[in-house]
Amino acid sequence: MRWNHRSVYAFMGAFILAFGLSGLAGCATETTEEAPVSQEESVADITSSLDAFAGLEGDLDIAGGTAHIPVMEALAADIMSANDAIAITVAGGGSGVGVQQIGEGLVEIGNSGRELKDDEIAKYPGLELHAWAIDGVTAIVHPDNPVQELTADQVKAIFAGEITDWSEVGGNSGAINVYAREEGSGTGETFIEKGLGNGDVSERAVIVTSNGAMKTSVAADAAAIGFMSIGGVDDSVAAVSYDNVEPTNENALNGSYVVTRKLYSVTQGTPEGLTAVFLEYLMGENGVTYIEDAGYIPTYAR
Repeated sequence: MRWNHRSVYAFMGAFILAFGLSGLAGCATETTEEAPVSQEESVADITSSLDAFAGLEGDLDIAGGTAHIPVMEALAADIMSANDAIAITVAGGGSGVGVQQIGEGLVEIGNSGRELKDDEIAKYPGLELHAWAIDGVTAIVHPDNPVQELTADQVKAIFAGEITDWSEVGGNSGAINVYAREEGSGTGETFIEKGLGNGDVSERAVIVTSNGAMKTSVAADAAAIGFMSIGGVDDSVAAVSYDNVEPTNENALNGSYVVTRKLYSVTQGTPEGLTAVFLEYLMGENGVTYIEDAGYIPTYAR
C-alpha cells in the first residue's frame, strides 16, 4: 500500500475531550473537558505528540469498515514517518470483516460502522468497542440528476424497486439504477435500518463493496442512486436531502438528520502496547484533526 503523507492542522473553536482507554470497556467511554487548541498552535506543536510513538516498534494490522480508511491511512502515514520501526497496514472489507478478523486474532484493530451483533458477541467474547466518530449515511445520485430531494417514503420505495422511473419522483424519464452494499456492511445496515425503516432492497440492485466503489459507480451512472458516508461525499456525486433535511455534519450533530451511526475500532479486550498508544492518539487532542479532515464528527463533539 502506498501511503500519502499530509500535513496536520490545528483544530479550531471546539472543546476537546481526552479519552482514557482504561475507561473504554465495552461500548462505554468517559470524557472530560479540556481547553480548546489555540488557533496559533503550529504544525510542529501538533505533530510533536507523535513522540508518544518514540521507542515503540512492531506491526499493527487494521481491517474492516471502509469509511474508517481515510482516518486510519492518514494517521498511519504520520506515525510511520515519525518512527520507521513501526509498520501499519490498513485494509477494508467492511464492518463484518473487521469484527471477524479481530475476533479471530488476525488483526490488532477491527473497524466497524455498527455495534456488535448478538451472534458476534457470542462467537467472539471479550471484544471491546471504541467509538471515535459520528457519521451520517446519505443517499447519493449523479450530480446532473435534477432529483436531489426525496421524502423518506420515496427513498424507501425506490430502493425496494416499487418506484422504478425517475419521472415518478419529478425527474427526467428513465429507469432508476439502484446500487447497494454487501451483507455485513455497516454503512449498508445503517442506511437500511434508519433510511429505509428496515425496508427491502430490490434484488435488482447492483452490489458494491466499499464507500469508494459506491461513489465511483454512482458518479459514472447518470441514472444511479446509492448511499454512502457523508464524510466521503465530494463533487463527483450529489447528496440527496431526506425529508427536507440536508445530509450535513451539522445536521447529523444536531439530530435533525437521522440517518447516522458511530464509527468504532474494535479490540480483543483492553488494548495494550502499540495498539493502545494508537487508539489513545486517535481519540486524543490531535486525533480530532484526522477525524474532521476525513469529514466526520468526533464523538466527543456531541
